[in-house]
Amino acid sequence: MDRKAVDKVAILAGGLGIRMMAHNGTTLNAQQEAVADTGVKAMIPIKRPFLDYVLSTLADAGYKNVCLVVGPEHDRIRDYYGNELATTRLEISFAVQAEPLGTADAVLAAEAFADGEDMVALNSDNYYPLEALRALRELNGAGAAMFSRKSLLANSNISPERVRSSAVAHIGADGFLHDILEKPDEETLNSLPEPLYVSKNCWRFTPKIFEACRKIEKSSRGEFELPDAVRYAMEELGERFRIVPAEGMVLDLSYRSDIREVTRRLENVPVNL
Repeated sequence: MDRKAVDKVAILAGGLGIRMMAHNGTTLNAQQEAVADTGVKAMIPIKRPFLDYVLSTLADAGYKNVCLVVGPEHDRIRDYYGNELATTRLEISFAVQAEPLGTADAVLAAEAFADGEDMVALNSDNYYPLEALRALRELNGAGAAMFSRKSLLANSNISPERVRSSAVAHIGADGFLHDILEKPDEETLNSLPEPLYVSKNCWRFTPKIFEACRKIEKSSRGEFELPDAVRYAMEELGERFRIVPAEGMVLDLSYRSDIREVTRRLENVPVNL
């Protein structure tokens, strides 16, 4: 089968940002403080909003159409990306996640945007390496970029504790995802072969994912979780996720304490939208 490059990306920006709103003694400038207080991580100013850097990398990777999945209260994102920002390389649209019911619910909100085609889905608070985004775009069918634990610790602003709280991929010898383990305990982690690969929600989905998102139950956290939808798609719908092993830098903008280091890493990165 010939490769079919995907041009559509859904960016999950509808969360409440509770971790970002929490004050932890980090000193921010006035602009950053004001945005952090709203919890809208995508709009944290570096020299310009954090999400601009993510979008610029997506355009560099060849994507053309972006859907920002936002909450009903996220007027600032809609105003900026819908009215204020002029773009020549990307078409930006919006989907509303009516309630913050988890990542699978956010993906489901983008079903009309996908319109029966494959799409990529990403977090709004992660900056991903160009090579991973480009490889994901050019896959055949469903897939995921998974990031080596060693590379995340060496090249990113992600601590060992944060890696341990992430979902981990069980990748088969065939290069496909066999299972995704949400926050595995130490014994399970130690039983997995090295190199160990971690999910940072960097997926390519076929339309099967929407059926999976509708069929799963809420997790113990009261949310519809994307790893559960991925597992349902594999086990019940016969979906197979080709893994793109990735080694590059991932920046994580979850807490106020992340802002200074993310700013340092991105302040000289050009943006072309």
